[in-house]
Amino acid sequence: MSGSDAASRDEAPRLMTRERWVEVIRIVAVAIITWLYWQERMPRPLLLAGIAAGLYPLARIGITELWTARKIGTEIFVTIATIVALLGGEDVAAAVLMTIILFAEFIADFNTDRARASIKALIGAAPRTAVIRTASGERSAPIAELTPDVVVLARAGERIAVDGTVVAGQAAVDEAVITGESMPIEKGAGASVLAGTVVMTGAIDIRTDKVGGDTMFARIIALVENAESQEAPVQKLADRVAAWLLPAVLVFLVAVFIVTRDVRKIVALMIFTSPAELGLATPMVMIAAIARAARQGILVKGGVHLEQLAKSDVMVFDKTGTLTEGTPRLFRAVATDPALTEDELLRLAASVDRRSAHPLAKAVVDAAAARQLDLPEVEEFENVHGRGVSGRVGSRRVIVGNEAMLDDRGVTRPLDRVAHPGTTVLVAVDGRVAGYLQFGDPIRPAANALLAALKADGVRTIVMLTGDNEEAARAVAEATGVTEVRARLLPEAKVAAIDELRAGGHVVTMVGDGINDAPALARADVGIAMGARGTQAAIEAADIALMTDDLKQILIARRLARRAYRTIMENLIVGVGVVHVLGITAALAGWIGPIQAAMLHVGPDALVFLNSIKLIKVQLEP
Repeated sequence: MSGSDAASRDEAPRLMTRERWVEVIRIVAVAIITWLYWQERMPRPLLLAGIAAGLYPLARIGITELWTARKIGTEIFVTIATIVALLGGEDVAAAVLMTIILFAEFIADFNTDRARASIKALIGAAPRTAVIRTASGERSAPIAELTPDVVVLARAGERIAVDGTVVAGQAAVDEAVITGESMPIEKGAGASVLAGTVVMTGAIDIRTDKVGGDTMFARIIALVENAESQEAPVQKLADRVAAWLLPAVLVFLVAVFIVTRDVRKIVALMIFTSPAELGLATPMVMIAAIARAARQGILVKGGVHLEQLAKSDVMVFDKTGTLTEGTPRLFRAVATDPALTEDELLRLAASVDRRSAHPLAKAVVDAAAARQLDLPEVEEFENVHGRGVSGRVGSRRVIVGNEAMLDDRGVTRPLDRVAHPGTTVLVAVDGRVAGYLQFGDPIRPAANALLAALKADGVRTIVMLTGDNEEAARAVAEATGVTEVRARLLPEAKVAAIDELRAGGHVVTMVGDGINDAPALARADVGIAMGARGTQAAIEAADIALMTDDLKQILIARRLARRAYRTIMENLIVGVGVVHVLGITAALAGWIGPIQAAMLHVGPDALVFLNSIKLIKVQLEP
């Protein structure tokens, strides 16, 4: 997404605020004064003044935290280390230590803000004006002035300003900023479009449905920007460790000083016992991961949900619309009357069903169209709610419905039907059963591969919860590799099933459509709503919302979550643990002094930052 990368680079100058420029001047001034003092071209009082000027912001923050929150933070720790070095006569070491720490803190703070800014850059910039069509012609208007039903014009190269419906024109629209879809999608009259997407070719007139903060684009930005406020458990653990680590370190340093009476060694140890990287190890990872997910069309409401997804050992799926396409399809038409062919039976049934709005009727008509069957007009059409339809096709009286419908009309039965896990509809012609139609909800082509990949990725149990009948549920489970099936469940029964799984010590992720499954999504450790594009209810119900119905996004979200959690562990164990243990060992052995320790201290900061920020470009495609 080259446009996003460019936007991220353009954001850097904006982050250099007046306060940051003051900080840069402060750091450079202290560095110059230190170098001049080391070259014996600067008196000690000026060096002390420079150190005081550089130390002031750190000391202020450290004392404030100590006084108001009873927290011994990194700032107070560095302040103490600098003062100890000065009292021990290590003037240059004190100045170098403080300068390098100030520089490291500045880089860490700047890059953290830059990572946050990249979130909005990855999603894109919201348009501020739109061209609207009026009776008197076209004119430009601020977004704030737009209202529903206003017609907005969007041309090639322009970003669509509203959520709405195309009323005229044709265009190819790039929806990558919302859905992660890499190819432009053709839009014509009747198609829905979203604010923030880009018209690549053509031009369209859009009737406005939602504007401003109500658009999907605005909701995505708000969700992603607020996501980092929800700390993951591992992040809270790091904060707690830092809280008790500093007092423990101070006790350790006092003990070392009592034994060695070596101020240089104490200063070097203080540098490597600073827990500054603990404060960077997790937040930066979560910021980068959430930004990466947003670019993929995956909205994560907080780091806590990423961590829970990474730890999930049970994945629960709704059936209809999740593992299946959610739209009935005619699997086969069987003619039991020797006088009728299969195509003739389908032609008669589709002629009657063409006047019905029922989903099964539509499936029949679609199947007839696929076979290019000619459908004559039906006369004397009748629709009986909950039972079926009837009518006269030419000289024949045709009934398409369930057994109750045929019983009501005095049609001779029984019918020897072939068992099928889907739905069966009977067809009667002139008072006799002539055949039957069998329907099913097609399994998504990617379902089997997804479930196999999840099992390979550490998910031990895959459960399907559905309100459908046991037979249909078992058929889908066997075809996809589901390990446990629970059928004929009402919404409250799905919630009870989630509770039962969690009570067994499992971390449960629930995947559903975000509307019918809202209670179960809310009860699971992680709720994932599929196809949340344009659906406020789906986004509100779930912890993670997928902007498309692509099952592959579930695996991408899982892999990103596991990668983020692994990165945090790498930061804590390698970037903080190993590096600091080696530094403390070298300082205790006398192999390095304060100046070398201060210079080496930059390493863990850079390591943590680079390891965290790589998540923005990591390859996640299955």
